[in-house]
Amino acid sequence: MNKEDDMKEVELNEMDQEKQPMTGETPTGTEKNGCVKVKVPEDTEVKFTGLSKEELMKVAGTAGWVRTRWVLLVLFWLSWIGMLAGAIVIIVQAPRCKPIPEMNWWNEGFLYQISDVNTFSENGLQGVEEKLDYLNQMKVKGLVLGPIHTVQADQLSTLELTSINPEFGSEGQLISLLDRAHRKGESCLNSSELAGDEVGLKAGEKPEAMWDLESQAEDDNATAKEERTAVRDFFKALSDLKGKERSLLHGEYVSLYSSSTSLAFLRLWDQSERFLVALNWGNDSVIMTLTNSDLPAEARVCASTDTENLAVDTIIHKLRNFSHLKMSLGWCLSGRTLGSPAVPVRLYQMLLFTLPGTPVFSAGDEIGLMAGEKPQIMWDLEYPVVETNATAKTLQEEHIAARNFFKTLTHLRGKERSLLHGEYVSLFSSPTSLAFVRLWDQSERFLTAVNWGNDPVTMNLIYRDLLSQAQVRLTTDAANLAVDSMVSLEKFQLGPK
Repeated sequence: MNKEDDMKEVELNEMDQEKQPMTGETPTGTEKNGCVKVKVPEDTEVKFTGLSKEELMKVAGTAGWVRTRWVLLVLFWLSWIGMLAGAIVIIVQAPRCKPIPEMNWWNEGFLYQISDVNTFSENGLQGVEEKLDYLNQMKVKGLVLGPIHTVQADQLSTLELTSINPEFGSEGQLISLLDRAHRKGESCLNSSELAGDEVGLKAGEKPEAMWDLESQAEDDNATAKEERTAVRDFFKALSDLKGKERSLLHGEYVSLYSSSTSLAFLRLWDQSERFLVALNWGNDSVIMTLTNSDLPAEARVCASTDTENLAVDTIIHKLRNFSHLKMSLGWCLSGRTLGSPAVPVRLYQMLLFTLPGTPVFSAGDEIGLMAGEKPQIMWDLEYPVVETNATAKTLQEEHIAARNFFKTLTHLRGKERSLLHGEYVSLFSSPTSLAFVRLWDQSERFLTAVNWGNDPVTMNLIYRDLLSQAQVRLTTDAANLAVDSMVSLEKFQLGPK
């Protein structure tokens, strides 16, 4: 290849890349056929510009689009009005919530009775004030103190309800206790105010009124004396019946009627005389439907608080139309002395907190304190020490479990409307067992089943407002009824106490 050919080759290599020579190999050498210009078309998008304003106005004015717009507008307003009407119908037809009944302060919790303030605390009234935080944790609503007034044994003339026995404290300590208790939402009652219940003695009235009833001297307030005499006679009649009638002493309890403000039940034992009790603690009269195979067609009135409509010894021929006036209910586990009797404490705690009415507990009931045990046990549980003795350790664990059980019940009682003022419906009853449900409007329902006998019992707990299964919230038989487990209410098996 000569120099001139080399220069042409360089020129070809330096040409634009779009202009390349077309060459081919032949037997005689390289053949040059010229060059071709190649252009690759660019990818260009076609932009959609749509219709112009004039074109849109022209199309929108056609008959088809006008009709479409009117149809959509009418459908929108019809849908909106339909939803508004539906919402109004739902609101109108929705079931109304029941009005909350009028509640007194003692209906909102339980009463805590301290009969001997020196035994409860070493410092008397001041010691009770120091324990208010403990009582507040238990959600105590009211304290029943004493008696703390001055009186000498067997000397009625020395009774003075307006002065405080120095053994328990001073008036200033009592005022301080009352003030701090009120700030914590607790009320205090002097148990001397509870004396005289048998004559209907009211707060502030002196107990001398009880002894004045025995005298024949004329009284300026003859009406009050007649009322107290009537209350005392009513009390005596009830105590006489309770003492001699087997049905009232240990008869079977059969529920006949129950509501949020009234209750009727039958007490019967073998061939002894049967007793029907009907109570109404509401503000209005109620009509009770009393039907039972053991209920006779007619009944004789033994005691009544409504003598105008139900005079004593009158015969009631139609028990289906029975009405009674209002009264209050209160339940107590133990007596006025410190320490509970030998009973299944947690079982009765559950019963008292779930029954309608106001539970009244004595000091120590929350841990199952037995008669003879020192109340110091209650305070030792606040900072429990490790017991080395097996018996003492077991007893300590039982007290702690009872107190935790008690706290759970007070918490449920305080927040659940069904337990506060719900309707009481009996589901099962026998001489050794009882089952009932408390329900209020749309609130959660609570079913209580207790067995204080020595043998297991099978209950068929069927009611229109109950489901076929229930969740266990509290139990004294954790081995067979674990907390939060689901149980069937049909043929429900409940173990002994």
